Amino acid sequence: MRRFACLAMLAPVLAGCSLLPGGGTEQRTSRAPAQSQAVAISAQGRRCLAELGATGSRFSALPDKYFGAGCSTINAVTLSSLQGDRSNLDIANLGPVTCPTAEALSGWARYGVDRAARQILGSPLRRIETMGSYACRNVAGSSRRSAHATAEAIDVAAFILEDGRRISVLNAWDGGTREEQQFLRVIQQSACKRFGTVLGPEYNAAHRDHFHLEWSDTNFCR
Repeated sequence: MRRFACLAMLAPVLAGCSLLPGGGTEQRTSRAPAQSQAVAISAQGRRCLAELGATGSRFSALPDKYFGAGCSTINAVTLSSLQGDRSNLDIANLGPVTCPTAEALSGWARYGVDRAARQILGSPLRRIETMGSYACRNVAGSSRRSAHATAEAIDVAAFILEDGRRISVLNAWDGGTREEQQFLRVIQQSACKRFGTVLGPEYNAAHRDHFHLEWSDTNFCR
């Protein structure tokens, strides 16, 4: 039923539009004026939205937007919640993400994070706190656009459990209990199976406080 409900929500949108390893930090650049353009949604895009709906995630499809200078949100959605094994999972501070990125996140949240939280920490997951997704920016020190500039990357900072504990990458990667450190390392490795690029505290100092999860064709996990 959720799948059909999500598809029904897409009807008004579909009628008129379609839906790093760089070793450095990323820098924000000025945005060009937003431009929208009606584009027929591809069959692949429709399949992704249907598959995302089937995961139990709650989302709204967005019209395609081109912001100029290599920045865009194409086949993107806004996620309001994900589905865990036993309940919905909240997600905080997340902006637009492409549908494939959202689908990878939904699988990781349920099968990677929620299950690891129960098995290692003894409590289900309640909320994932992010530091955002889309931003028109470059990889610092280069002219290359970050995956954030096309809404294909998410920065995840912390996890809230049902029992109220907050496990942050910044505080728990090295400073947490043995179980908290194990939890963060297990879920990072789980993310590496679903995302093309995953960067964490051991990559460089710029990632000491978050996991960078990037949908790509690469295979880079540090």
